[in-house]
Amino acid sequence: MTTIDFYTHCADRFEVASKLVAKAWAQHSTVRVLTDGAQATEEFGRFLWLWPATGFMPHCQLQSPLATETPILVDHALEHDGPAAVLVNLHPSPPPFFSRFERMAEIISLDETDVAAGRERWKFYKARGYEIRSFNLSERA
Repeated sequence: MTTIDFYTHCADRFEVASKLVAKAWAQHSTVRVLTDGAQATEEFGRFLWLWPATGFMPHCQLQSPLATETPILVDHALEHDGPAAVLVNLHPSPPPFFSRFERMAEIISLDETDVAAGRERWKFYKARGYEIRSFNLSERA
């Protein structure tokens, strides 16, 4: 069963997501990032080119000809047929394919709309019996 980690009180969702992607890539070799639309897919892809400044995380979108060879997939498509080690969710709804993954990270910002959507996802997973852990990132600042 998928283990779900909620990272709450995130000042910068992309930075937190990038750190989690780097860690997951190092530990599991494959990562999928689900964004909430084409613009967010492009923005997060650009972010991965810039952060961390001294590193590079190989990534592409699902429709790329290199998708089967690339360890990090960033896309907004609500489907996933590839490797299923770690999923980083930046989408406001539970991904329809999340249960295929060993682990999933939910990243919740300080924005009230994002917090409300995160609470709904928490309830959704909890009602289905998933193990959920929570990490309050404001306590680590």
